Amino acid sequence: MIFKRLFCGMACLIILPVLVFGQEIQLRESEKGIDFVFEDKVLLRYQTAMAPVPEGVDAQFSKSGFIHPIYSPSGQELTRIQPPDHYHHYGVWGPWTRTLVEGREVDFWNLGDGQGRVDFAHLLASKEHAEYAEIVPRQNHIDLLAPKGAQVAIEEDLGIRVWNVGDKRYAVDYTTEISTPLSSPVILDAYRYGGGIGFRATARWGTDNSHILTSEGNDRKTADGSFAKWVMVFGESDDPSGQSGILFLSHPSNRAHPEPMRVWPEDFYDGVGNVFIEFCPIRHEAWEILPGKTNTLKYRMIVFDDDLTAEEAEAYWNEFAKY
Repeated sequence: MIFKRLFCGMACLIILPVLVFGQEIQLRESEKGIDFVFEDKVLLRYQTAMAPVPEGVDAQFSKSGFIHPIYSPSGQELTRIQPPDHYHHYGVWGPWTRTLVEGREVDFWNLGDGQGRVDFAHLLASKEHAEYAEIVPRQNHIDLLAPKGAQVAIEEDLGIRVWNVGDKRYAVDYTTEISTPLSSPVILDAYRYGGGIGFRATARWGTDNSHILTSEGNDRKTADGSFAKWVMVFGESDDPSGQSGILFLSHPSNRAHPEPMRVWPEDFYDGVGNVFIEFCPIRHEAWEILPGKTNTLKYRMIVFDDDLTAEEAEAYWNEFAKY
């Protein structure tokens, strides 16, 4: 299981470039979820409770099982949930979209369609270590269209490990293991949205005050549909440097690596609050999830204030690739 492996993987990050470890990170439970706390400041929250929807919005858009907020080391909030343009967007998360379950098309991404959903089920493990804190929640992908009533079509064990804060940066490992408890395969059909790791950025960022850069040198104009080892998303903030962001790393063992990407174009929503990126391993080719087989995807986020260069991003990826 994922939590057995995660607790043994410390060595890979000890020599990460530029990060210097300091005080320990603690786990704190709240009515909303599990907070990763450093020096009494929340770095990020994994949401275990159902998030209430805005007044007048259909209750089926409520969900649990996602990461929000994520704060930069200086306290800048970098994620967003339930934006009016997409109420089903939830910070950092990764439901599958065009999915075939027992021959039925089930969409776990677009909650408003009422076909499927992904929610927190229970906590498998948690640990506080001198150099990191981590949790492993079980998330159930629920097929709402099953003839005999709602059923779990995909079980996901999501490892979230947050490493101690260094100078203006910290690292988050996001490791997802998926399998099906059903007797027949689940097909994750090829589509431009689905699974992997998705990120809806703060409403503050738009076309004029944020940037995207990939390992292959693509920017927001050219990244969509391309393949990448890493993608950096950064923009204006109230940090004294004026800038904060997140570097997303895809592990070379992941399916379809370098991974296909979905990146919203600059003209979406008049260029305002329109930053969305995703590593999407099924963008160009379907994926068959066989009964009795566990499938793993590994990502790492480097959350930062100030500048992070392309050379540093490549060094972070090279170190992650050894994990």
